[in-house]
Amino acid sequence: MKKFLPWLLCTICVCAGFAQAPKTPSIEEKTQGMEAYAGWFDFYYDENSDKIWLKIDKWDTEFLYVHALSAGVGSNDIGLDRGQLGGTKIVKFIRSGPKVLLIQPNYDYRASTDNPAETKAVREAFAQSVIGGFKVGAQSGEAVLVDMSEFLLRDAHNVTGRMKRSKQGGYRLDKSRSSMNLDRTRNFPQNTEIDVRLTFSGEPQGAWVRSVTPSPDAVTVQQHHSFVQLPDDGYTPRPFDPRSGFMFLSYQDYGTPIDQPLVKRFIRRHRLEKKDPSAEKSEAVEPLVYYLDPGIPEPVMSALKEGAAWWNQAFEAAGYENAFQVEVLPEDADPLDVRYNVIQWVHRSTRGWSYGSSVYDPRTGEIIKGHVSLGSLRVRQDFMIAQGLVTAYEAGKEVDPRLMEMALARLRQLSAHEVGHTLGLVHNYTASAVDRSSVMDYPHPYIQLKGGEIDFSAAYDIGIGEWDKQAITYGYQDFPEGTDEAESLDNMLNAAFAGGLKFLPDQDARPFGSAHPLAHLWDNGTYPTVEMERLLTVRKAALESFGEENIAMRQPMATLEEVLVPLYLSHRYQVEAVAKVIGGLEYTYSLRGDSKPGTQIVSAGKQRKALEVLLSTLSPETLELPENLIAMIPPHPLGYRRGRESFSTRTGGTFDPIAAASSAANHTLTFLLHPDRAARLVEYHARDAAIPGLTEVLESLVDATIKANPAEGLTAEIQKEVNDLATKHMIHLGLQEATNPQVRALVMYHLQNLHEWLEERESATPEWAAHYQNLAREIDQFLDEDDYELELNIPKIPDGSPIGMFCNGMH
Repeated sequence: MKKFLPWLLCTICVCAGFAQAPKTPSIEEKTQGMEAYAGWFDFYYDENSDKIWLKIDKWDTEFLYVHALSAGVGSNDIGLDRGQLGGTKIVKFIRSGPKVLLIQPNYDYRASTDNPAETKAVREAFAQSVIGGFKVGAQSGEAVLVDMSEFLLRDAHNVTGRMKRSKQGGYRLDKSRSSMNLDRTRNFPQNTEIDVRLTFSGEPQGAWVRSVTPSPDAVTVQQHHSFVQLPDDGYTPRPFDPRSGFMFLSYQDYGTPIDQPLVKRFIRRHRLEKKDPSAEKSEAVEPLVYYLDPGIPEPVMSALKEGAAWWNQAFEAAGYENAFQVEVLPEDADPLDVRYNVIQWVHRSTRGWSYGSSVYDPRTGEIIKGHVSLGSLRVRQDFMIAQGLVTAYEAGKEVDPRLMEMALARLRQLSAHEVGHTLGLVHNYTASAVDRSSVMDYPHPYIQLKGGEIDFSAAYDIGIGEWDKQAITYGYQDFPEGTDEAESLDNMLNAAFAGGLKFLPDQDARPFGSAHPLAHLWDNGTYPTVEMERLLTVRKAALESFGEENIAMRQPMATLEEVLVPLYLSHRYQVEAVAKVIGGLEYTYSLRGDSKPGTQIVSAGKQRKALEVLLSTLSPETLELPENLIAMIPPHPLGYRRGRESFSTRTGGTFDPIAAASSAANHTLTFLLHPDRAARLVEYHARDAAIPGLTEVLESLVDATIKANPAEGLTAEIQKEVNDLATKHMIHLGLQEATNPQVRALVMYHLQNLHEWLEERESATPEWAAHYQNLAREIDQFLDEDDYELELNIPKIPDGSPIGMFCNGMH
């Protein structure tokens, strides 16, 4: 009995414990009094606790999870915009006892095979990600209810990381000041949309966050979560061709036979099908509809609608009738709802980039939602570019209407460009050299002189280009049954290139790291050097007539400087284009079996002409401003401070024409004397002695600048500034780690020769003697001191395209 009693007591205690365990309530019991939202995933809002409870009844069923910002920070520099899309993930819920896990499978590594063991081997070889974990709060049958609040109220968009990277301060999510945002929380049969309000608290350290936040120690944004049903399996992926002009999806397929490529690539595009694939022209089963943000004002709204609608021309060329449409977003629709392709109008405190994003199926590349964000200040910059070219504000007259016409023409092109990205297209930066054949280029306004007058009539092209039609046809052509699709697509591209079209994307157009002479951002014309000479002529005419009538009445005269900047630097992007001709290489992304030639070094004649034209941008004739214009610009008055789009100054608050010239000259020299270009010059000259080498470039530079005849007055000071920059850039080229050893040897050789010339130089004035002695001393220190450090005081070039620069030279 004594032995039995402890066992009995233990059993009673255990049973009592089980009896006291709380019973898991049913979903109906748990959600009593909560507001119900029926849809893809039913959910309930508990007003008492400000919580959202999600009903999960789809187990091991994959769906899309997308997060975005529904309300942003408003700073282009921080980069947290209204409507900014975050990552797109395929996820699924699985049950593990009392826990529910939200798992992201790894679609970067797959096995396309009928063998389930082979598929499993790949799945187990690479990590998956559990991005959420939840405790079951209620259950009815197989369905459970989980508290999603912590998952929804987390910093999914990495606002804290953006703040830290942009050096705006160390912020943390303050949950006490964060909540659900029911105004933008909705549910639909195929998508669940939940919005939250997040507040980040911290010590503000940067000017950007202070400039856009009423209390910078508390930054409140809105974050949006979308749970979306995956598309059905009726979509057929189209293989990617590097010549096609499309974005691509790629993954490694371990079910691939050994004699075939492991990496699979497919283009990203919307699903579009003809009602009658056999017909030359047919309506679409379901047309593509893009919706304009109703917050866009007129006349901007009409311009954006017209530009976006140009894409219907491309779809007509691909055999569709009225397959691309543009409408205004319904009042009750949310722009982040994945059911709508949207063109959104985004306000920021400073001008900045526009961009076209998309939500797409990571399995196939099918685009589900196109989302365009257009910066609202961009149109004002284009207006100001036009303002600097003509006397737009003659006394007693209305502002010249051509300014608004040019600005709206740019907006039409911009709308078409960004929509093009959401259709799956990448940039084509050779289009400007082929009769402006694509809106996917970055166009500089094509301003002309007609009868001595500035003409805006061809500033921007109208309509979609021939390349755009070709690209859309490649991506969206619906072939009749029995067609050899691969062969048809290949023939299509070969015919396009044989007809004169060209295509090169971003990687070939960036100012450094690429060598093609025709792929550039913001350039114009059939060839860079020809366009530069034409552009400098237009620039000179506009500068000669520039004056107070370029700004509105009652505006401070100091604001002339802001209007002057884009005019004075109107050749800055053409400089990049011309520089790429020097040491340039012509090529295409040809495939084996193509008839296209391989690489070809740019001819000696074209390189020498480019060098001549580029050096002309360093001349006082190009850089010097007229005295009457300089005298017009006083210091900025109260309330009109200098900004990032003003010229730098080394003269206090006064306008500094020498610093302006220095920033432009530094821009040219940065591109001319880059280590990559210098290495190509050495290589190409070695392969063909007729091609100009680095020696010829350095000698030509020295002859055009340091050894040029000394001038007087302001011209002389600009000469000295350019000479100093030329010397420093040669030294800088010799100092850089990336510099080829032979390049470094040649730089030192030519600097030694220049040093000897400077020491022997006799000057008529103390000013020029001091200048030459200073250059010689700088070179002498570089040649003799092992730990020599180059001291720089180079005025920063004002921000450019459309804000910030890829390179501001040495700084």
